[in-house]
Amino acid sequence: MLTQEENEVLTRVGPGTPMGELFRRYWLPIAFSADLHDEPLARRILCEDLVVYRTKDGKVGVIDERCAHRRTSMTLGLSEEGGIRCGYHGWRYDLEGRCIEQPAEKKLHEGLQLKAYPAEELGGMIFVYMGPKPAPLLPRYDLFTMDHAFRDIGVAIMEFNWLQAMENSVDPIHAEWLHGRLQDEVRAREGKSTLGHYHHRTHVKVGFDLFKYGIVKRRVLEGGSEDEDGWKVGHPLIFPNMLKMGGGTGFSQFQIRVPIDDTRTYNIFYTAYTPPNGERPESAEVPVYEVPLKDARGKWLLDFIDGQDIAAWAEQGKITDRTKEQLGASDMGIVMLRRTYKEQLDAVKDGKDPLAVVRDADENRFIEIPIEKTPPFADKRRFIMGLLETQAVRYSPLNDRMKALFS
Repeated sequence: MLTQEENEVLTRVGPGTPMGELFRRYWLPIAFSADLHDEPLARRILCEDLVVYRTKDGKVGVIDERCAHRRTSMTLGLSEEGGIRCGYHGWRYDLEGRCIEQPAEKKLHEGLQLKAYPAEELGGMIFVYMGPKPAPLLPRYDLFTMDHAFRDIGVAIMEFNWLQAMENSVDPIHAEWLHGRLQDEVRAREGKSTLGHYHHRTHVKVGFDLFKYGIVKRRVLEGGSEDEDGWKVGHPLIFPNMLKMGGGTGFSQFQIRVPIDDTRTYNIFYTAYTPPNGERPESAEVPVYEVPLKDARGKWLLDFIDGQDIAAWAEQGKITDRTKEQLGASDMGIVMLRRTYKEQLDAVKDGKDPLAVVRDADENRFIEIPIEKTPPFADKRRFIMGLLETQAVRYSPLNDRMKALFS
């Protein structure tokens, strides 16, 4: 249980809030390469309204949504070399947000500048850094940079606070019920195949440890032991807002939760596939797809894993009232995650880099995040075919091809 003040500190992400300042120490995905061409894109992130654009010479920029002149949206902007020009009266801004041309004015308004943030492109995503300089390095995590992988990006907009999603990442027990009993009952009711493996082996032991980039979640399932990967290697949460899952199946995924504001969150499913036959993608472009959450009647889609997760988080409320919760011994991961966030808030307050900020170029050549190689609930083939059928990737344009390659 938290006090109301503690809950506010951990959930609010606007400028000047403690958690907002922590998030601003990290590079965050704000847009996708496949979506960004000549037309600028409006994006809201951490309670700030911004525009993402690509210059004529191929660079990416992020600037305040409103032109300094008459406050129209820069989504009406014109791409130029080294910057963007407002489409209303032609005021031109460079990548740092400096207004360098005001066509109808005889004298330039000196020092006029819009808010602008550094942006970089990696693995089909555009990342923004919104914190103090000098900016850290954009971490080159394995799935973003591994060779010869098929990739796709799924996106869902969730109408609730980001922390509800991240707490789920250190809650292994829910898999037995939400993705086990509930999923199988819903799928059977709808005349669909059931998996069964999520609730046939229950957790007998869970554990959590800090590592260089976040928290490792460990588990021993019924009939298993601490000699297995699920305990020895584990399943990582990458600080502050990412989960890695999949392991040695040829299917690996980052689930990235980016706060839009205090009550809305982007959930990004970034998946890399390495088929057993060694087949490689023909194109470097990473396709983007939408993950639907409700059916035509407005009912939650509960026949797939991520739909179940998001429904459960949403039904906690826009910002769940943690003053009324009753945690148990199995919630030790949630307690540890909250404590770790508080410790990193203190680090930022003291002028230090928080957990998982990368500044060493050698370290950043390729950052491999360890993960269990043996699937926890089923053999490899059954596990990955189940994911292709009952995970967000079922909506991917690559889904049929991946089913064929992994079958």
